[in-house]
Amino acid sequence: MTGNKVEICGVDTSTLPTLTHEHMKELLGRAHGGDEEARRELIYGNLRLVLSVVQRFYKRGENMDDLFQVGCIGLMKGLDNFDLSLNVRLSTYCVPMIIGEIRRYLRDNNAIRVSRSMRDTAYRALKARDALSTGEGREPTTAEIARAMDVPEEDVVTALEAIQDPVSLFDPVYQNGGDAIYVMDQVQDKRVSEDDWVRRLSIDQALNRLQERERSIIRQRYFQGRTQMEVAQEIGISQAQVSRLEKAALQAMRKYI
Repeated sequence: MTGNKVEICGVDTSTLPTLTHEHMKELLGRAHGGDEEARRELIYGNLRLVLSVVQRFYKRGENMDDLFQVGCIGLMKGLDNFDLSLNVRLSTYCVPMIIGEIRRYLRDNNAIRVSRSMRDTAYRALKARDALSTGEGREPTTAEIARAMDVPEEDVVTALEAIQDPVSLFDPVYQNGGDAIYVMDQVQDKRVSEDDWVRRLSIDQALNRLQERERSIIRQRYFQGRTQMEVAQEIGISQAQVSRLEKAALQAMRKYI
C-alpha cells in the first residue's frame, strides 16, 4: 500500500470508478432485470466498499486477497437482494452483508474445527440475542436466549464459546505507555506451585556443586531415565563405580538442599 494506491487481487483500487447515486439506481434496475453487463459495472463500481470493510480485518493475520474475494461475494449477494423501494442507501445495506460473509469465512476456516450443527446453534443464538436486545432494550441473559430458542441453556453457552476466535497468549490485554501486559501474564498454571519452583531451583544449584562426572551420572539416571549399566557404558567405568558415585552425589545434594 503506497499513498492512495492499494493493489489487491491484482486490482489497483485507486483506478476504480465511483458511481453516482442516480447511476447506481439505474444500474440496479437493469441488473435486477437480468442485464449482466449492468451487474458487472455495479460490482466493479462498489469494490471500494469491499476494500473499506476488508481493512477492518487487516490485523487478524489473514490473507487480504482471500478476504477481498469473500467480501466480493457478500457484495454480490447484497446487490442481488437489494430492494430499490427501500429508503436506504445501497452501502448501508451491503456493508453488513460483506461483513457477515467475511465473518462466516473466518469462522468456517478457524484453526479450531466446529461442527456444522454447533455453528448453526450459535448463529441462531446470535439472532435471538439481537432480537431480544432490540425488544427489551438491554443485553439478554443466556437463559433468556435459551428459552427463546427452546434449547438447553448449556447448549447455547457451548455453541457461543465454540465460535469465539482463539486468543494468543501473546495478545496484549493492557498497555498504558509502558510495558504491555499479555494474556500469558494473567494465566496461572496450578500444576506447578511456588514450592515446586523453589525445589527445582535448589536441585539445579545442588547439581552445580557436584563434580562433572557425578553431575553427568545424576542427570542421566534421574532426568534421562537411564540404567546404571547404560551410564557405565557411556562414561567407561564399571556399574559398581557408577553406583558408588551416584550414592555419594545424592548424599551431597541432600545435605545442600
